[in-house]
Amino acid sequence: MILQVVLATKNLDKVKEIIEIIPSHIGIKTLGDFGFVCNIDEDGSTIEENSQKKAIEVAKLTLLPSIADDTGLFVDGLGGKPGVYSSRYAGEGASYEDNIKKLLEDMKDLRGKERVAYFRCAATIAVPGGRFITKVGEIKGIITLTPRGNGGFGYDPVFYVPRYHMTFAEMPLELKNKISHRAKAFSMLVPFIEKVARYGSF
Repeated sequence: MILQVVLATKNLDKVKEIIEIIPSHIGIKTLGDFGFVCNIDEDGSTIEENSQKKAIEVAKLTLLPSIADDTGLFVDGLGGKPGVYSSRYAGEGASYEDNIKKLLEDMKDLRGKERVAYFRCAATIAVPGGRFITKVGEIKGIITLTPRGNGGFGYDPVFYVPRYHMTFAEMPLELKNKISHRAKAFSMLVPFIEKVARYGSF
């Protein structure tokens, strides 16, 4: 059985990555498939709240199960910043490069353990009736002094994973999609997506 679920994001980089993580027997539709321009304010105080809001609203709008995620980079030496504001750390409409530049500037005097960081991803599936399930994945790394690598997106060029001696941007996509915070969160969510396929809810 192929379950159709709607991916509640306008970020094409996320779409590409999530499609590679989700098993192929789960059919992914995007907001573009419906011709929707859906602007959802990500005004939650946590990544979990933002993920849930996006999934719930898109499920109601499309009348299909919806999956969404929100991701944050949490740096120890910055007291957990940029956190929930990661995608707009350098301001509304900031580019990936803008956010990295601000992050490295804010961290220019930090060394050692102060550069330890965590990527956390909250992934949610919601059904049109409003019920939802959220799972959170996390990976620990270190923020580099300068960007490294040409792959990935967001903060990937400065997120170094010691076990693999590479930043996310230096990794093959296949490896990143096995170990990343997003891969962990969506892998935990897949059984609930499949349950929706069988029973229509959780």
